Amino acid sequence: MARITVEDCLKLTGSENRFALIHLAIARLKQHRNGMPMLIEGKNKEVVMTLREIAAGKVTDENLKKFAEQAKAEADAEAAAEAAARAKSEKAAEEAAAPALKEVVAVKPAKTAEEPTPSPEVQQEEEQDN
Repeated sequence: MARITVEDCLKLTGSENRFALIHLAIARLKQHRNGMPMLIEGKNKEVVMTLREIAAGKVTDENLKKFAEQAKAEADAEAAAEAAARAKSEKAAEEAAAPALKEVVAVKPAKTAEEPTPSPEVQQEEEQDN
């Protein structure tokens, strides 16, 4: 594949603003680092592959937002599936534990401690005070 130049990318983005190109490339690079797949095949570094995507016309400001929304929707769906699986496994664990809970023998409540009777000397003192 031919060398990628910034000028090639600028022609395809329709802007001569290098600053906008850098922001586009950085946003797409962040998507790659968060797990989004490359849209083109190659064995270059992430930055070069991102510029190749831009030069190939596969990444623009408009579809970059769509990629982000798509990634968010996929992440939300995955999180919902994990939560459902977790709830299902917890319910199964509770159902498995239910028979064991029924077999628990009821424990008789311990007798409450009775108030100790005072010694005869204390009783005499109380009687004298009254």
